[in-house]
Amino acid sequence: MNRHSHVVPLPITEVPAALAAAADAWGAEWSGGRDGGKLVLPVVFGLRQGVLVGTVGIEPSGEGARLTWELEESHLELRRAEVALLGLALVLLLPALAWPFAPRLLNLLPVAAVTGLLSWWLVISKLRNSGPEEFFASVGVMAGAPATP
Repeated sequence: MNRHSHVVPLPITEVPAALAAAADAWGAEWSGGRDGGKLVLPVVFGLRQGVLVGTVGIEPSGEGARLTWELEESHLELRRAEVALLGLALVLLLPALAWPFAPRLLNLLPVAAVTGLLSWWLVISKLRNSGPEEFFASVGVMAGAPATP
């Protein structure tokens, strides 16, 4: 994650404008020119979200231009509401799993099952990642170039 490289199928003169357009679409801050610049990128990594600050180098490549991301600062924090909901589900599920040793705990099983399904539906199924890899993959697409595999 500290260094990422991506080849964009664009002429090197069009890359700064494509970076600026992609940064606008992502809500990022781009300040730079033809040789590169600084990128402040909002990211989401599962239960963590925040901002990555790094420098982007632009150099010619055979198929277009190579963008190289160097991480300088990382400001990530947990999404506390989702973590609290998962913790609550865990607190309710653990006693229900002990019912073979204490049959009275079998009464908790319906509540635990519903809580587990709700936590899956509200938190786990909606986790996503959007970081530097996805950002640089979208740079060429924002400029109208065909997506590379």
